[in-house]
Amino acid sequence: MPEHGLGLGLQLCAVGQMRLSERYPMPDYLAATMAMLGPPQNRYADPSAWDRLHEELGIQLPSDYQALVDAYAPIHLNGHLYLSHPATERWNLRQWIRDTIRAWSEVPWDELDLDADQDPRLLFGLKELSFGTIDGLWPIASTDRGETIFLAAGSVTPRLLVEDGEIGWAEYHMSFAEWLYRYLIGEEMAGPNSSAFYPGPVQLRRLPMSATERPEPWSGPDRGM
Repeated sequence: MPEHGLGLGLQLCAVGQMRLSERYPMPDYLAATMAMLGPPQNRYADPSAWDRLHEELGIQLPSDYQALVDAYAPIHLNGHLYLSHPATERWNLRQWIRDTIRAWSEVPWDELDLDADQDPRLLFGLKELSFGTIDGLWPIASTDRGETIFLAAGSVTPRLLVEDGEIGWAEYHMSFAEWLYRYLIGEEMAGPNSSAFYPGPVQLRRLPMSATERPEPWSGPDRGM
């Protein structure tokens, strides 16, 4: 095809995509998630804490994830999901990431005799299974059901892998804000039969910042569900 023809084709494709996006705008999952959780509190928001964390980790955590953590963490959401924060001494995100990476890095994957549908390397086309490396998996959230949500750092587009606590893995090509939104409305976001939906407002509970603190839970706004 002549160069001018190729250029025209690309222009037409771009125009078509613009018109499609205007007709079917992409949802703002960060705003939609915060609408379910209620006004952001930003109790520990500290840009310098994120700068120190990113410098130590050697990667940049997604901006939507940072926004949600700053807005609510340290927090227990929906009766199951935990989010830590980089600026707090208790429930510290840096320490939790490091401890979780260490634990997962000690798993002898080659000795587990996994089936093809259990081995994340085969399931997701990973050259190797590494945790806390530039192109590896980074834990960013967990649940009290044993699930761990990992960010695939080497992916060009947003990509999350979730382990269900029983060597079952699921993959989600989406941002953390979209994953959390879908999780809160009851979609299966940690593999088959993993829905954790509770009708009514989302339940939130601050995590205790001292041994004697007993934070009271509260509810997000009505969401018509």
